[in-house]
Amino acid sequence: MKTTVGILILLLLTSLSLIGQKKSSLPVNDLISMAKSFVKALEKEDYEAAVKNFDETMQKAAPPEKMKQVWETVLRQVGKLKRQTGIRTESIPKYNIVYITCEFEKAALDIKVVFNKNKQIAGQFFTQSPSPYKPPSYVDTDSFTEKEITFGVEGWKLPGTLSIPKGKSPFPAIVLVHGSGPNDRDESVGANKPFKDLAWGLASKKIAVLRYDKRTLIHGKKMAAQKDLSLTVYEETIEDALCAVKLLRRTEKIDPEKVFILGHSLGGTLVPRIAPLAPDTAGFIVLAGAARPFEDLYIEQVRYIFMLDGKLSVEEKEKLEEARTEVQKIKSLRKTDLSQKKEKILGAYPEYWLDLKRYDPAETAESIKRSLLIMQGGRDYQVTKKDFENWKKSLGSKENVTFKFYPSLNHLFISGKGPSSPSEYQKSDHVDETVIEDIAHWIRNGNK
Repeated sequence: MKTTVGILILLLLTSLSLIGQKKSSLPVNDLISMAKSFVKALEKEDYEAAVKNFDETMQKAAPPEKMKQVWETVLRQVGKLKRQTGIRTESIPKYNIVYITCEFEKAALDIKVVFNKNKQIAGQFFTQSPSPYKPPSYVDTDSFTEKEITFGVEGWKLPGTLSIPKGKSPFPAIVLVHGSGPNDRDESVGANKPFKDLAWGLASKKIAVLRYDKRTLIHGKKMAAQKDLSLTVYEETIEDALCAVKLLRRTEKIDPEKVFILGHSLGGTLVPRIAPLAPDTAGFIVLAGAARPFEDLYIEQVRYIFMLDGKLSVEEKEKLEEARTEVQKIKSLRKTDLSQKKEKILGAYPEYWLDLKRYDPAETAESIKRSLLIMQGGRDYQVTKKDFENWKKSLGSKENVTFKFYPSLNHLFISGKGPSSPSEYQKSDHVDETVIEDIAHWIRNGNK
């Protein structure tokens, strides 16, 4: 699914666990040469050459025509590749990784090439070139501490970070629940880390925050290998959010009666499904939660991005029709389709989409009795004002619901001007301070 970043450069072609990264001490000159050749093949648009060293999984996930689509998407967003500017390597169990830092017209990206023990390409990513995180002005790093934690279901444990305010406890606490895709604990998108902003900003205001790496990031390859695993949003998101709440409620310095869940994007959409399973949670915060079917939003996002230059090219019209065909497959799914050969639709298997069929988040939220804060950015093209209005239509008369709309904020709740675009995420910025203040005020003042 691509609802978190539209069709951004979060282009994960195969999921890999990146636990325990360390500097590589292995001789990797040959891997560096192979990685540079891969990038050069992309630059020359020689997609047959680009994929020739893919392992079996990658050959299926990214044949030449798919690699062409991926590369063209990147170029539409960040412009032409100007030069390769740097190289670094890492090693993890069973894999070696080469990062080729590339300067494009609009941004610098790392082209990350993952090699298996046979020197085949087992994974490939486009990611923002790392730069040191600079805390926003509203963060006071001396006002809180952080500790690393591990929690979750046996066999699917997750690492995370708990930000705990200094001073007199107990403190209220928030669990941060990610959007779509294999997100890290900071929900890093391009050059931005919205979950780190939220955690540090709220911890500076005496609110503890737990953020963690998503199951599809940490256990992605294991999940893909289990053919009998029926992945739905429960396994992807809900189950771990519930475990996080349980952890906080028994953690020292945390008020067990004041634990909240904050969901962003997909996480916000799923709040109405999480709520009845978390009866001890004090309240819920929805940041840019979709209130319409994801497949409908997908079409809107694709068209929006294609129309940023004011027109649709012939190729873009064709791709839009391809997207509509995929969406229609989702609309036509029936339970009987599960007994047939499984094929992915928009990156997910039929059971994933069937699980979401007939789920109306705003309507389902009507049964929530606890406090609910719904927040929406006016410049968000991924989850839009249409969704916000759907929430208000269903919940506007309920006294336990508070609505906040921010005209200048995008999907990451970062301020900007003019129409939002994918390239905007490549500029480092921070969650707007007003959002931090509004959440803190809502929690401190009885969720009103």
